[in-house]
Amino acid sequence: MTQVKVQFAVCIQDAGYPASLELHKLYRILPDEDAALDGDIRVIDESNEDYLYPADYFIVIALPHDVEQILLNPQSALSSIEKP
Repeated sequence: MTQVKVQFAVCIQDAGYPASLELHKLYRILPDEDAALDGDIRVIDESNEDYLYPADYFIVIALPHDVEQILLNPQSALSSIEKP
């Protein structure tokens, strides 16, 4: 079984999708080789569903492992935060 690398991207363009994308927001990418061949990228958007968008609307970024884990499992991150 192959483990898929989780990736994130920042939205740098939302023309035509103002209700679905927010500029400068971080989005999780889902792998889609066919979409990539067509110049698209599959992201989980504001509807919390995955859709295809032009790849040039995003910049893929590398995040520290700890940050990725917090983004993927925010409930566990909240429970590990010490309360004053």
